[in-house]
Amino acid sequence: MDLFLSLLLGAGLAMDCLAVSLAASTTNPALKIRIAFVLGVSFALFQTGMTLAGWAAGSSVVSLIGEYDHWVAFLILGIIGGKMVYEGSTGGEERDPVDYLSIPTVILLSLATSMDALGVGLTLGFLESGILGTALIIGLVSFLFSCGGAVLGGSLARQFGSRIEVLGGIILIVIGARILVGHLFLI
Repeated sequence: MDLFLSLLLGAGLAMDCLAVSLAASTTNPALKIRIAFVLGVSFALFQTGMTLAGWAAGSSVVSLIGEYDHWVAFLILGIIGGKMVYEGSTGGEERDPVDYLSIPTVILLSLATSMDALGVGLTLGFLESGILGTALIIGLVSFLFSCGGAVLGGSLARQFGSRIEVLGGIILIVIGARILVGHLFLI
């Protein structure tokens, strides 16, 4: 696969990473650089790893996971997004920010944003293209988009306060719903 197509594929897969990073950094804008780095690295590793896993697993494993991966992503993003909406609309400025840097949260968000990369990896296996270079480009683009989203979200949070956290939570819920609807109705 050529560089341009790999970058385009990476950008498509990284959109969820960008949105989730943006939403996460709205909860604590003072940590936006740390959030950018931690989520950027984790999302990049998971996007790369899931692409390689899909390529290596073959259709049998992906078809088993594919039956429920959209539900898992929807539940994870819906719960985290719902919590952000609730806390952003009721908590005020004096509450402690949610720790989106905790290991369980980072892993759950990384899994939720990388489910599509598994299917992409499987598809790349069928195309018999150079998987390693493409997977690394996907990871790099995910890292860059995640960092950009976190920095942007942190800046918006400083400007708009808790209202941006509510918007970030809504974004996560919409991403989860889009994943679910897309898989259920093959959109």
